[in-house]
Amino acid sequence: MFPPFPQELARHYCMELISGIEDGSIILKQISQESEERKGHGVMIGTLVCVNAAGERVVLEALSGISVAALRPLRQAQGPQGPRGVGEPVEPPLKKIIVPPIVSPKEIEQALAKNDKKIHELTDALRPLRQAQGPRGVGEPVEPHLKEQRTKLTTESLLNVFSLYTFTRFDGKKITLNEIIQAHGGKLPPTGTGDCCAPKLLSYAFEHNLSPISMDEVFYGRDTKNKTNGTSYPPCDERCGYILPYILGLEILYRDSQIIVVNKPSGLLSVPGRTEDKQDCVVNRVKKLFPHCIAQPSVHRLDMETSGLLVLAFTEEAHRNLSMQFEAGTVHKKYVALIDGVFDHNEYEGELQLKFRLDVDNRPHQIYDEVNGKLGITQWKKEGTELYTAPDGTKRRTTKIIFTPKTGRTHQLRLAASDPHGFGIPIVGDTLYGKCEPGERLMLHAFELEFKHPVSGEIMHFEI
Repeated sequence: MFPPFPQELARHYCMELISGIEDGSIILKQISQESEERKGHGVMIGTLVCVNAAGERVVLEALSGISVAALRPLRQAQGPQGPRGVGEPVEPPLKKIIVPPIVSPKEIEQALAKNDKKIHELTDALRPLRQAQGPRGVGEPVEPHLKEQRTKLTTESLLNVFSLYTFTRFDGKKITLNEIIQAHGGKLPPTGTGDCCAPKLLSYAFEHNLSPISMDEVFYGRDTKNKTNGTSYPPCDERCGYILPYILGLEILYRDSQIIVVNKPSGLLSVPGRTEDKQDCVVNRVKKLFPHCIAQPSVHRLDMETSGLLVLAFTEEAHRNLSMQFEAGTVHKKYVALIDGVFDHNEYEGELQLKFRLDVDNRPHQIYDEVNGKLGITQWKKEGTELYTAPDGTKRRTTKIIFTPKTGRTHQLRLAASDPHGFGIPIVGDTLYGKCEPGERLMLHAFELEFKHPVSGEIMHFEI
């Protein structure tokens, strides 16, 4: 993952925490049984620097995993009795909070207890079978049956554990790990998901109305193949990459002091609408996470139903520069779409030049109008056909198309596909120009974006 917040300030507090561990002012305590494979391994030290409603700095601290906890013993006042009294705890000038795990080791142990004995029995039964079976295929097929039993039980135990996890999102609302799993189409994350530093720190911050300004994670322990003692690392892809976009409300692909690039999900507005129920959007989520952002950071947008790459500006200078690039047509964009049928055109690529305007009697639909319409220019390339599986399980043939828009008209790509003057075949899941079955989404995704950095002039290229 790209680090969602600047790391420098938080790294200072990570190193301060590590110094405390080494001088004994911070104690690492084993709070659950350490697995054999984890013995002697290091730990990720994480800090999240925040400000509270009063503008005061608060530093949140966490360790990865659930087996080790950090303890900061209360320091006692020294010398003659002052206003606080001798022996009374002295509060540090900076508020530091050690964040506990989302789920305690005891709760996890209880969730695993139901199947634990049987899983160990199956593992013990499989061991001699694998040793005695010899070459693959020799002997009776007992092992696959036992493996299947064990897999079923371990999956059930994993789901029991995952059901315990609830996180606080950027907007103060709760989201469960089960809900995130459903959003991933039921694909299960690895064990330990939710136990990394980042989800603990961010969930705690949002639950207590704290605004993050810097976050970092530093590895502490003996060097391994993948990690070096004292080195900063971004949140991991396999676990944090699975859940952080749902906690943050955004999948952040890049961020610096001038711009941010996100992967917008289908169903989320790019910019706020006019009514109260249309305020949740990429722009307002960016402004919530990054209060220093300008009031109008948007320089382009995607339809609510379209997913993919968006760049937004944090500063007026960046906004002005990016807007000029979009107006000049120097920003490179590509989209991938599945159109709802077989497109058996003789050509495999081409260009559409079609004029559309708003249908004033049927907003927000656009209609073809050769006289009064605005010209939309779209290059296209046919990538072949695909067997599409609908939410109800039925399958049908679709055609994969790569669109490269040369202009930025409203619904330009959706119309290029659906209108008889274009392909005459709507994009799968198009609520306006085709059909969208329950559980379906518009199969249009902005997968490539290239522009010049508004300050450095560096070519910035993104694909997702």
